[in-house]
Amino acid sequence: MNHDVRPPSATKNVLSTHSVFGAPCWVSLTSHDQETTEEFYSAVLGWEWQQLKLGDRFRVALADGTPVAGIAAVASMWHMAVAWTPYFAVPSADEAAARAQERGGTAAVGPLSFPPGRAALLADRDGATFGIWEGELVANWESWREAQPAFIKLHTRDAFDAAIFYGEVLDWASDRPGCCEVQYEGGEVVLRSRGAVVARIESGALGSAPDPTIRPHWQVHFTVADVATCVRAAEVHGGSVLSKGSEEAVLRDPDGAQFTVTSRRER
Repeated sequence: MNHDVRPPSATKNVLSTHSVFGAPCWVSLTSHDQETTEEFYSAVLGWEWQQLKLGDRFRVALADGTPVAGIAAVASMWHMAVAWTPYFAVPSADEAAARAQERGGTAAVGPLSFPPGRAALLADRDGATFGIWEGELVANWESWREAQPAFIKLHTRDAFDAAIFYGEVLDWASDRPGCCEVQYEGGEVVLRSRGAVVARIESGALGSAPDPTIRPHWQVHFTVADVATCVRAAEVHGGSVLSKGSEEAVLRDPDGAQFTVTSRRER
């Protein structure tokens, strides 16, 4: 997504979803309590914050001055769950949303206009939530994709079935120039854009499980220098630890949003 954080000198490097499509292009968090959320992620991930032209409810997170994620304090306003959500680039948000619904998915919000583009929040047919974005991508998007410390993985009921759904909605493995490539490796579906791994899909989630960590969902992973330090900071600042190891931990922020911190860059 474009969050109006580019300097004027970088304008010529801005790409749009008409030339880059089907790939994850941003991660965003819905929140009830923006101030508490910002304090938590500043402590755990070292982020700084910048206000957007969209209004007081929207912030972008900066890591060493680079935009890495967005926060939208709209969970209460839109009556939606607090969660981290990946956004995928599409040439037309309206067409992609229609294709998702035709294939058994649902539209939770939108498509809505967020100049200079359009966005929608959708769910696939197993209930995993994802977003789509039509418009300009974050400035110097290629550099952002390589440097930004985020990776996404879909935990779903059937990876093969999910790949078909997303492929038809997002034009994966199509005849269009620039589309994402899909391969099956070691029991996972691996998504590549311009040769780089941008997402993975794995089977094993249970659609009716009472535990939301087991139900189908997109999990956002943030690469960090020290997992143990992030775990301690999360506990001190009102978060909780769902699981932890020496190289990876699954955390929950004070608002209930789940995410992973990892010392491994899964590319």
